[in-house]
Amino acid sequence: MKPAPSPFIELENIEYFRFEEDFVEKNVRCIPMIVRFKMDEVCIKLKLSEWSKFSVEERIELAVMSCDNREEATAFKSYLVQLITKYTRSEPSAMEYNIAPDWANATALPQVLLEKLLEFDLVVSTEQWAALSNLQRFALLKLCKSGHENKNLPKALKEFGLG
Repeated sequence: MKPAPSPFIELENIEYFRFEEDFVEKNVRCIPMIVRFKMDEVCIKLKLSEWSKFSVEERIELAVMSCDNREEATAFKSYLVQLITKYTRSEPSAMEYNIAPDWANATALPQVLLEKLLEFDLVVSTEQWAALSNLQRFALLKLCKSGHENKNLPKALKEFGLG
């Protein structure tokens, strides 16, 4: 039985991808890329078991909150920490800050993506890579990670006009 559509698909204020509708694990929708992107920015890891405890309204709030400057990132992090503490009664897991993430370099495709593209017999030009949004580049790289369902990489590439 296919789960109901996510509450993010109809939101107009966020960048949400159609391929994310496939991300269901243990009957729980996975964390949308827009939220994962912001979590990377504030260096907090969130387990699916933690995410599943948040209300729909809290999840939507995390998705729509802006995280474009230091003040907004601080507010996002504070809200996320508050939710994690509220539902788990423990401190959030921290991750190391990446000062130069591969997705931020619009002038060169990362090696991990080039290798995955070869597996699928696909090509993405530097110009096409540069034309993507930061979140699109971030999503493609997340889809290349080991342990991730790489079946969604071709779906994402097609959705982004690259496949």
